[in-house]
Amino acid sequence: MSLNFQFPENFWWGSAASATQTEGSANGSKGKDIWDHWYQTEPHRFFEGIGPNQTSDFFNHYKEDIQNMKAAGHNSFRMSISWSRLIPGGMGKVNPEAVTFYNQVIDELIANNIEPFINLFHFDMPLELQEMGGWENRTVIDAYTNYAKVAFHHFGDRVKKWFTFNEPIVPVEGGYLYDFHYPNIVNFRKAIQVAYHTMIAHAKAVQAYHEDQDGKIGIILNLTPSYPRSQNPADLKAAHICDLFFNRSFLDPAIKGAYPEDLIQLLTEHDHLPVTVSGDQELIKANKIDLLGVNYYQPRRVKAKDSLPNPNSPFMPDWFFDNYEMPGRNMNPYRGWEIYEKGIYDIMINLKENYDNIESFISENGMGVQDEERFLKNGRIEDDYRIDFIKGHLKWLHKAIEEKCNVKGYHLWTFMDNWSWLNAYKNRYGFFSVNIETQERTAKKSASWFAELAKQHGFND
Repeated sequence: MSLNFQFPENFWWGSAASATQTEGSANGSKGKDIWDHWYQTEPHRFFEGIGPNQTSDFFNHYKEDIQNMKAAGHNSFRMSISWSRLIPGGMGKVNPEAVTFYNQVIDELIANNIEPFINLFHFDMPLELQEMGGWENRTVIDAYTNYAKVAFHHFGDRVKKWFTFNEPIVPVEGGYLYDFHYPNIVNFRKAIQVAYHTMIAHAKAVQAYHEDQDGKIGIILNLTPSYPRSQNPADLKAAHICDLFFNRSFLDPAIKGAYPEDLIQLLTEHDHLPVTVSGDQELIKANKIDLLGVNYYQPRRVKAKDSLPNPNSPFMPDWFFDNYEMPGRNMNPYRGWEIYEKGIYDIMINLKENYDNIESFISENGMGVQDEERFLKNGRIEDDYRIDFIKGHLKWLHKAIEEKCNVKGYHLWTFMDNWSWLNAYKNRYGFFSVNIETQERTAKKSASWFAELAKQHGFND
């Protein structure tokens, strides 16, 4: 039987998760990261007061979880390593217990024919390094490069897909612009420096990987197409600047090896260029990625500003555009995000036309829903809304592949319901529901649907 939407035989089907959101910071020996510290100092900022110590306990349940991944059709899985677990304090001695744990997880995945994709940094700066200024401080770049080398040394013999950072724009936005991540600073100059140093660290890790490893290394970016309200020049300019800040500030150096001239010009005009060091430009140029992970959840819609920014307010990206709410848009009411499936296609066409059609995959896409127990029937959550969400995006991804975009896979966020930063367990994203009290895992309807999708490499509508 031929399927309406057939994907290549070697397509990567799977899901993604991060160390901080699944392992449980109280499990095993581990140094503190910024989340442990922030939760201890301001627990009221976390939904229902739930912190990173209370997660879905992958640390103790990884064997069961990997069996569940296998049952849900996974041939690949992206996880992250906790820097503060592998090297407590971020610098110094390697934690042998962490090496053992990650080796066991990697071996268990491979034994079940699931290829491990490993990401090195997912918002989880070791606390001691943050106290030195985090990514503001170039010393932290050297510590990160060393950490990357340690990870390659211990796990690179079996892991052949590596990623330096997940969504590096998020710690910049959250930690240095909009106050939703620690260290809760609102300072555009620091934000730009943090973003720049992140890309220097990225380039150094890519360089170290290519020196003595034989797999592929890339970066994972949350790309949000910036759609203008209209074709009016003012709206087009607003969308262009938004795209420069939130997409191209990481996309261009990672793939093209250089920052966009328009971005450099804009920052020069407003006297906000980062401090650079001789040799940086050459470093970025020489260490382009092999593979791009694309996280896509929602588009950005912008318009020209209705009024001039207050000159006494802090300098912000929002000085150049206003957000625009398109009438009639399709919303996920639980998360407050627009659902726009075509965005996934537009991203891939952009990569094909403007970024050498780099090898890429959807590294995250997903739908968070509150109080999913409402959809419980005969002991199973009937999450047809999630199945419809995945199908809608896969149709556009299929169209991109038909048009020769170099897309190699699709990973859902996430495998099982997990702790989600400030939102804790408010919105559930998983193929498997998790009872946080008992740690019992239960497959949702989407898990068996996805298993069939992966088995057939496609679906009928």
